[in-house]
Amino acid sequence: MFNGVNIEQIAELCHEVNRAYCESLGDHSQKRWTEAPVWQKESAINGVRFHLNNNATPEETHISWMREKEADGWIYGDIKDPNKKTHPCMVPYDQLPQEQRSKDYLFKAICEFFLK
Repeated sequence: MFNGVNIEQIAELCHEVNRAYCESLGDHSQKRWTEAPVWQKESAINGVRFHLNNNATPEETHISWMREKEADGWIYGDIKDPNKKTHPCMVPYDQLPQEQRSKDYLFKAICEFFLK
């Protein structure tokens, strides 16, 4: 527990903030946490664990996320497709558009809040 909140609750908050941020950019493809597929929830939970155990930069967060995706068979693709396991963010951090890098900053900020 971190400030009375468990890892899954932190992951849910990260997911919902990410979903809202995506919607602000016109991307309405993210489902609410309660409807999200298991793989997506596990990815968020793993991201929270990574942050709680490391003083990671947003770039290190992205690298960790990419390693997890690669281990699960994901590759670069112009369109995110969970069935084909393709994702446009499967690129080095410095090649990500700023809108995508911002997600890592938001994720980090949420996790750090619970480390106080």
